[in-house]
Amino acid sequence: MPNGHSTQRRAPWTEAELRTLRALYADTPTRSIATALGRTEASVGMKAVAIGLRKSAEFMAGEFSGRLKPGNVPPNKGKHYPARGRSAETQFKPGQKPHTTLPVGSYRINRDGHLQRKIGEEPGCNSKRWRCVAELVWCEANGPLPPKHIVVFKPGLKTAVLEEITLDRVECISLAENARRNHPRNKSPELAKIVQLKGAITRQVNRIKREADEARSTPA
Repeated sequence: MPNGHSTQRRAPWTEAELRTLRALYADTPTRSIATALGRTEASVGMKAVAIGLRKSAEFMAGEFSGRLKPGNVPPNKGKHYPARGRSAETQFKPGQKPHTTLPVGSYRINRDGHLQRKIGEEPGCNSKRWRCVAELVWCEANGPLPPKHIVVFKPGLKTAVLEEITLDRVECISLAENARRNHPRNKSPELAKIVQLKGAITRQVNRIKREADEARSTPA
C-alpha cells in the first residue's frame, strides 16, 4: 500500500487519470504508474490496451536488451574489449545520448511516486533536468524557492494525476518542518504514545535514583 493509497481501487477512470496514463504509459514502467494512480498493474495494463496504448520501442529496448536472470554474472564482467567493426560505429561518442533519452517536456514518475517533468538537457544530477510538477506549479505562482525549502503536497492531497496538481494542493515548507512532519512519532499516534510513556518511565527512574543518591549522601 504505497504512500498510504490502496492499490485495489476499482473506481471508474477519470478523464484526468486517462490523460495522465496517455502521457506516461509509453516510457514509464507500468508498476510506477499503478503506484502513483493507486491502481493495480493489471488495471493499468488493461486500460492501456483498451485505449490503444503501447510501450515505445525505446522503452522496450531498454527494458529487455541484455537482461540477465537474478544472480547471473555477465560473462564479460571486469573485461574491456576494444570496439571493432560495426560495434565501433554504434558506440556512444562524446555528446551523444542513448536512444531511451526522453525529450524536454516529457513526464515520468519517480521512485517516491511524484510526477516529474523534464525541463532541460543540462548534464549532471537528475535534478538539473527533472523537476517535480508540484514544485513547478508553486514556483510559477510564487517565484524561486527560498533556500532550504521544498514544495510538498498538503496532508492527504498527494496525487500524480497531472491536472490534479494545483496550487491549492501544495505548499512550501522548510527542510526542518519537513523532517518534523516525517518523524515517526508524528506519523504514528501509537508510536507517539509509546514515546510519551517511555519518557514518563525514564523520569520516574531518574527521580528514584536521585532520591536514593541524596539519601546515601545525607549524614545519619
